[in-house]
Amino acid sequence: MSHSNSYFDMQRRRFLKGSVAAGALVVGTYLTGSTPRAMAGVLTAPSDMAKQANLFVALRPDGFVEITCHRSEMGQQIRTAVAQIVADEMEAAWEKVIVIQAKGDPKYGDQNTDGSRSIRFNMQRLREMGASVRYMMQYAAAKRWGVEPATCVAEQHLVKHASGKQLAYEELIDDALAITPPQPDALTLKSRSQWRYINKGMAHIDLQHIVTGKATFAADVREPKAVVAIIERPPVVGGKVVTFDASAAKAIKGVIDVIEIPAPKGAPQFQPKGGVAVIANNTWAAWQGRKALNVTWDDGANGDYNSTHFKKQLLETVNAPQAHVREKGDAISVLAKATDKLVVDYYAPHLTQAPMEPPCATAMYYKERVDVWAATQNPQADMETVAAMVGIEKEYVNVHVTMLGGAFGRKSKPDFSAEAAYLSMKTGKAIRVQWTREDDIQHGFYHAVSGQHIEAALNDEGGIDAYLHRTAFAPIASTFQQDANAPFSFELDLGFTDNPIHTPNIKLERGEAPAKARIGWMRSVTNIFHAFAVQSFIAEAAHKAGKDPKDYLLSVIGPDRIIDVTEQNAQYMNYWGDKSVYPLDTARLRTVIEKAAEMANWGRALPNGRGLGIAAHRSFLTYVATVVEVEVTGAGDLNIIKSWVAIDAGTVVNPDTVKNQTQGGSIYGITTAISEGITFDKGRVQQSNFHDYRVPRMSDCPLEVDVEVIQSDAPPAGVGEPATPVFAPALCNAIFAACGKRIRQLPIGDQLKA
Repeated sequence: MSHSNSYFDMQRRRFLKGSVAAGALVVGTYLTGSTPRAMAGVLTAPSDMAKQANLFVALRPDGFVEITCHRSEMGQQIRTAVAQIVADEMEAAWEKVIVIQAKGDPKYGDQNTDGSRSIRFNMQRLREMGASVRYMMQYAAAKRWGVEPATCVAEQHLVKHASGKQLAYEELIDDALAITPPQPDALTLKSRSQWRYINKGMAHIDLQHIVTGKATFAADVREPKAVVAIIERPPVVGGKVVTFDASAAKAIKGVIDVIEIPAPKGAPQFQPKGGVAVIANNTWAAWQGRKALNVTWDDGANGDYNSTHFKKQLLETVNAPQAHVREKGDAISVLAKATDKLVVDYYAPHLTQAPMEPPCATAMYYKERVDVWAATQNPQADMETVAAMVGIEKEYVNVHVTMLGGAFGRKSKPDFSAEAAYLSMKTGKAIRVQWTREDDIQHGFYHAVSGQHIEAALNDEGGIDAYLHRTAFAPIASTFQQDANAPFSFELDLGFTDNPIHTPNIKLERGEAPAKARIGWMRSVTNIFHAFAVQSFIAEAAHKAGKDPKDYLLSVIGPDRIIDVTEQNAQYMNYWGDKSVYPLDTARLRTVIEKAAEMANWGRALPNGRGLGIAAHRSFLTYVATVVEVEVTGAGDLNIIKSWVAIDAGTVVNPDTVKNQTQGGSIYGITTAISEGITFDKGRVQQSNFHDYRVPRMSDCPLEVDVEVIQSDAPPAGVGEPATPVFAPALCNAIFAACGKRIRQLPIGDQLKA
């Protein structure tokens, strides 16, 4: 990832001078490394000179403080945020902070960087870690001076006394480490008004190394004698190798060996799919060797999977009564008697995460341990999956986390790490398994395909007197439980069970659907198709009632109130958040709707062919509303002009990051609307690269995504995912406003040209 072009380097340096804040945080990780055994230049653990103050903080005699980030960096700037939180509470000088990337280790607790919960799950304890060091420093200085600790103040790597005395942190290390800080609930944390770094926009600490090519991503990791593996995997999930001829592959210069990987047993979990690996001295030889393989497959039970047939099956399922999820009143009876009804089916296809960096991992197997270097969202999952694959205890699997070139949920499923470890065990060599773009698209863990059916009885004022919603989709549950057809409760909780519509009669049901592919979570998970259906339906009801879509949306949500869906015979895990701390608060949802509409100047006159659409949704305990403006030409060409987003994520660490994530999540939402999706025939994925699995190009995107972060004292909520599910319905609602065509099935495709 290095560049030798001097003109490029010169222009890049000029760019960096303008884009990277002066006095940027010292970055101790992700420097170029030539040997992954030592990860030269990469600090995966505190340096030898550092002395550990607590789990996340180590102090060095040269004045630097090492702060450990135990979550994976994939563009969401979690390393910056962790440093902000800890450094603020410990009163560390920003220029003296080094960030250490943690290896996989249960001592850190949960390290799974998905579900938009890194800050929510960790902000309090990270503040406590920083505050405990500040306490230790103040008490150490007080003891040395013979004064009361209350008369000492920590400020920017110094402890000061009213007499004018001051000591630098590095002068107090040994004394401070001899002091036992109080229990967390006895620590004095800073008030919000005292925050120095928290809730402030601060530069991405890794930006310079990323744009100068110095950051270490998975494919940059090299063992001195590492060899490369590229794998021919079964084209159908559950398929197995019958026979293969490796002679042509082995005849290619650079190919070392051809090895069969065993088929998985039981539920897919994160096991490799199996297949045949070509081991070579370089990537090109491995790639060519794979092309030369002659493999005969047994497709197994999923060889009949066809997306067209499955779509029909899903829509038939949701048009018949299904299993109970939530109920209040008697929606079925009211609907049966209604004279004014709206009945709509919605459909959304499989999608794939498609990060720019395909999966990649390097592994070295020793008899007593395995070392892994991977672009992983969840290193502890790598430990467990690798251990099971090679037959050792997970405590003997060392997982080093590199930078991630995007992830979106794909890299929390470490089948690629297990592949590398298995092949290293078989060859005795360090192995780098490199997935190609085609591998990633054709052998992933896919976002579920879904069918939904919604009915509403409308009263004389256009309000909803009764609401029925059925959903059916291939469940994530199938990844963990063999032959599971019904979703886990949490899959329904994401935009279905927690429907905020204010009506006296509501009935929610879920159907069953077999999983004929590996199903996994993708950015915002089932919120994507649930929000699409609910927010599209509300807009359709508004039109049928002759109401303004924004005003109708507010009226359907109803008055400010706290909704507890468990009072309506429903299970609800609330994104693993205490409902007393994170209630479903319609006032906050209404606020973001009104703010987004205000930002977009909702109600203004628009030229012919232009339209505004709005949608709002609560996901990951965060409230988001999006307005999209589009133009649809007479020929059916779509142009997304601009979008406006209001987001209430509670207390935020870095408002700039929140805006960046919201903009990125909105663009990702475009994919959910315009991508052809993942389709299957004879069990095989029909797409292979970005020419037939469309991700947004610049021409597909609005010139501007204007974001307003609502200031809030509420506890921190999720940021990485909540902007995604609202974009597709807002876009489709805008399309209807522009040209009168309803989009009820995704992708949009050629529906505008019909």
